[in-house]
Amino acid sequence: MRPTIGITLGDSAGIGPEIIDAALRSGRASAAADYRVIGERCGTAGQPTPESARAAAAALDEAVELAMRGEIAAVVTGPIHKARMYDIGFRLPGQTEFFADRTGASNYAMLLTGGRLTVALVTTHEPLQRVPELLTQNEIVRVGKLLATFVQRRLSRSPRIAVAGLNPHAGESGTIGTEEVSIIAPAIDELNTSHLSPLTSHPLFTGPFSPDTVFNRAVAGDFDAVLCMYHDQGLIPLKLHAFDEGVNVTLGLPFPRTSPDHGTAFEIAGKGIARPDSMIAAINLAAELVANR
Repeated sequence: MRPTIGITLGDSAGIGPEIIDAALRSGRASAAADYRVIGERCGTAGQPTPESARAAAAALDEAVELAMRGEIAAVVTGPIHKARMYDIGFRLPGQTEFFADRTGASNYAMLLTGGRLTVALVTTHEPLQRVPELLTQNEIVRVGKLLATFVQRRLSRSPRIAVAGLNPHAGESGTIGTEEVSIIAPAIDELNTSHLSPLTSHPLFTGPFSPDTVFNRAVAGDFDAVLCMYHDQGLIPLKLHAFDEGVNVTLGLPFPRTSPDHGTAFEIAGKGIARPDSMIAAINLAAELVANR
């Protein structure tokens, strides 16, 4: 029997319902799985309400319960509007943290992939001023291992992973910041001597590289993925490179969870112009991850 993948509507006043409908009608969704749409459609397109936010929260609750019971093999989440979710009592920073909390996963991370670029984030939904204090060698190693496992499973070979620096020019040997010398470089050494490092002619992780050049090199094929220090460092180049096909993945859950890498787009909901490409990519990646588990 084919596995079933659950797809939550997200906030139904946004573009979630229409891009899900378009994706499933496109003929481009993987034929290796069946699909179950989860959530209640309420309200009017483009006009979010507390009820549409509550319905989005209920869909998330239902999806995680179905996945934990084994009734669905993976979850693809439609976009929610965080501020409106907070207004109705949602207290977690985002859907990544929601699934980690509900499944009891402590070793998890956010990854995004699209086009020729894959990035994982050491810190995620945090104010920029807090990033230096949250950036530790242990966290870099932890997320780096999750990233290496993900990429190696997809490629079936030893990956080449670049590590971005935190500061401009990767700190210029400590003259524009010391995190590269004191934290990031030791983490790279630890990753390359850990049990995840295969015996190859190249180290698994290299860097730290200047953030203003490393993504161009990754897109050119020098690297299979980039380990990033904070949210916008990874998401800005990913969305510039592959906005219409970017996929958000939560690493470390007991089941695959993917999501299109865009928001609710209330301003265009119901106008028939929202593109389903990112949703199709999220669905197909979920099916691939189920097959590769």
